[in-house]
Amino acid sequence: MFSKRIGIDLGTANTLVYLAGEGIVLNEPTVVAVTAEENRVVAVGREAKEMLGRTPGNIVALRPLKDGVIADYTITEAMLSYFIDKACGRARFFKPEVMICIPSGVTQVERRAVLDATMSAGAKVAYLIEEPLAAAIGAKIPIAQAAGHMIVDIGGGSTECAVISLGGVVVHNSVRVAGNKVDEAIALYIKKKFNLLVGERTAELIKMEIGNALPVISDEGKIKLSDEDKESLWKKMEIRGRDSISGMPRMIELNEIQINDAIRSTLLDIIQGVRGVLEQTPPELASDIIDKGIVMSGGTSTLKNFDKLMTQVTGVPCHVAEDPLLCVARGTGVALENIELYKRSISRK
Repeated sequence: MFSKRIGIDLGTANTLVYLAGEGIVLNEPTVVAVTAEENRVVAVGREAKEMLGRTPGNIVALRPLKDGVIADYTITEAMLSYFIDKACGRARFFKPEVMICIPSGVTQVERRAVLDATMSAGAKVAYLIEEPLAAAIGAKIPIAQAAGHMIVDIGGGSTECAVISLGGVVVHNSVRVAGNKVDEAIALYIKKKFNLLVGERTAELIKMEIGNALPVISDEGKIKLSDEDKESLWKKMEIRGRDSISGMPRMIELNEIQINDAIRSTLLDIIQGVRGVLEQTPPELASDIIDKGIVMSGGTSTLKNFDKLMTQVTGVPCHVAEDPLLCVARGTGVALENIELYKRSISRK
């Protein structure tokens, strides 16, 4: 009764913390800076992200989660402890109850690692909820109905696709391709085409500024545009980096169509995971999904025209949920506040 209840969306790119009764109280990058020799935590979250690619030899800034699962147990534990302290305050008499999101395709070992890390970070009870279910609750999808609803949660490390009916997951697929792979594809394209090396923060900025899943303008029903006119409509951006041949700093200009070339195959890999779920969906639920459409959540779903590309490739209408970045965290909080309703879908320690 006296202990606080916290829901944590432990993402590869960002971690969001939901405090029962208050809502989302924290939204920070999942980055930790540690000393190279003693492995002591120097900074967590936003402060640590500023250090990515800019640290001296004695400090390492890293992401403790890879592809949606724990890659470094000790650092994840320290990070969880930091987030719990920040949400509840260091001076507390009662340990909080914590619910954490996990990708639907994780193994028992990965599940156990998350539970153990949460308990070691100072939780009284640890609950686990699958990410697609939390995203569906957060996107206000009526999951308790005897009807099929499809959610696609595209985060930083993994893409979670699931068909939900009667409050449970019927078919799911977890693809370890998401926002981070899109960033890597951009950095690789720039290196190959322009011999320019850029860091992951620059690649992420390019994706957010001029990333476009469908930049080709249709001529149907419009005045026919010349290539020069089309080019003038594309957004452009100046990129700074290091020349891989001369080693000197250099600047280039990129446009939307070039970035689309870089990321298209990665986006199609994500959509392939969605098609895999649609192929396994029972016919009755498939007809519901065609009526209601696919709901997209997660940071990568905000990429310009990604919903249109997915509609084009799958033939099923897609739309992005309201506040796609907050869906999973909000859904985790709702499940935590109504634990009796969702107890079939939650595991605990």
